[in-house]
Amino acid sequence: MSTADLEDRLAEWSRPGRPFDPVLLTAHDEAETFPAEACAALDGWGLPQYYVPVRHGGRQERLDALHALLRRIAARDMTVAVAHGKTFLGGVCVWVAGEDCPADQLARHILAGEPVAWGLTEPDGGSDLLAGSLTATRHGSGWRLSGRKWPVNNASRGNLMCVLARTDPQGGPRGFTVFLVDKRATAAGTVRSLPKMPTHGIRGADISGVEFHEAWVPADGLVGTVGGGIELVLKALQLTRIACVALSLGAGDHALGLLRCFLGERRLHGRDPVDLPHVRVTAGRAVARQFLAEAVAHTAARAAHQVPEELSVVSAVAKAFVPTLIQDQLRLIGDLLGARSFLTGVEGYGGFAKLERDHQVVPLFDGSTWVNRSGLASVLPLLRPGRRAAAAAAASPVHWLLEDHRPTPLDMRRLRLMPPRDSVLGALPALAAEVMQQEGTSKAEAETAALARALLTAWERLDADLADLRPAGGVPSTAMMRLAERYEWCFAGAAVLALHRARPRLHSGPWGRDGVWLRGCLALVLEGMGYEPTGSVPVYDRLGSLLTTAQGVPVSVLDVPDPDDPVRDGTVEVTVA
Repeated sequence: MSTADLEDRLAEWSRPGRPFDPVLLTAHDEAETFPAEACAALDGWGLPQYYVPVRHGGRQERLDALHALLRRIAARDMTVAVAHGKTFLGGVCVWVAGEDCPADQLARHILAGEPVAWGLTEPDGGSDLLAGSLTATRHGSGWRLSGRKWPVNNASRGNLMCVLARTDPQGGPRGFTVFLVDKRATAAGTVRSLPKMPTHGIRGADISGVEFHEAWVPADGLVGTVGGGIELVLKALQLTRIACVALSLGAGDHALGLLRCFLGERRLHGRDPVDLPHVRVTAGRAVARQFLAEAVAHTAARAAHQVPEELSVVSAVAKAFVPTLIQDQLRLIGDLLGARSFLTGVEGYGGFAKLERDHQVVPLFDGSTWVNRSGLASVLPLLRPGRRAAAAAAASPVHWLLEDHRPTPLDMRRLRLMPPRDSVLGALPALAAEVMQQEGTSKAEAETAALARALLTAWERLDADLADLRPAGGVPSTAMMRLAERYEWCFAGAAVLALHRARPRLHSGPWGRDGVWLRGCLALVLEGMGYEPTGSVPVYDRLGSLLTTAQGVPVSVLDVPDPDDPVRDGTVEVTVA
């Protein structure tokens, strides 16, 4: 099995009458029914194997490879990707806990195709994990659980659920514990499913809840240590947040495929749409957003293997930044599609409205944009000048973004709640300086150097502002949140420069010639921080033109490895039915 094989199967399954037939999936969406046929097809293909680490009998070895699989599915249908991929999220706490958990038991269930839910949120609790009121009290050799978890993906369909429960009445950081609950092993009447929650997007997903009333869980249902639940969940979220951004990349693939078809098929005012400067520039801005999102997402997936101790920062940046960027991309594409962006039943384009609705949920998964940005803001004082620990040479993102680099096996024991450094952003000065030194004589090289110089100036201003920070408790101020957002943009710029430096192949081809993709990303980064870089409009204009003239060339700068084999592109070309 491989990502290429999955893409072939997805194309086959998307034919009329097959599990991924857009007509069938649209019908499920309108009726708010679960896309069981598509999920069963993925089970049969073997996707659950990629949710289980190799050491427990699965095929989960590389996070960037899992990323590629989820991205391909999301490019076909976001609801299916969310509904099926939730099992990966549901099991991560068990894998992170290591030996102190029922890992082999859970692995057997997942490999058999059983969905797993993750019970974190509660009514009225929002994203505040410490507000959880579901309790677990000792009873004999096991525990009794009482309380509600809602809303939860797969809560009704999944017999298995990792549940965060309050084990100390006083709560607090050491007052919660994670349990793996098998609802089939509980006494009758002690577990009740709560009704499905109507949602604006991913209408067919099982977003529901569960209520426990003195439900007994045996001792071997304990995941990790008593009182270690909050730390365990926060470490697990560092991995699941990176997986979530694959959904956004898939949405971007789908939307750009629709836009490419629209620009090639339609005429506006008697002209081809790409003959209009506004259309080209807007399309180019959408393309640049996809490239920038890819660079951040891919860097984060590789960082999980190479610098897992820094993942609290990297995952927060990726989860806050990428879905927001793709949501902006969808807005731009929707503006160009016009009425086709919100009318259903329009041949070839009626699916955009569903895509846009579905993606609106992604920024909320595994901590909303605000939650992730505030988490980043809270650790910025640890990353200020003078507090950063020096990174080893092997920690340079250029080293582990090389095309032929095989990532270090994922070691979840190295995950930390407080980062010692940020190797990605720390590499920005040297990477920008290298681009500036290669200014050359061509106009493109001069423009690229100017953008790199402006980015370096923006980083220096950010660094100066970070130097004044001191640790503080409570909710971050508006100023701190804005500082965190600037940090995200600088991180994105560093990721782009590192990827460009690590992959010589990206210096040629339609997107790489004259550094057009690099310049588009750097211009976007600078605009995001309030600068007005010169020459950005012509770059976006060219990217927009290439969207139609480079037919058959994926809108991607990535070569994502197959889970089993060689390095392959991580995107999917979407054919409009």
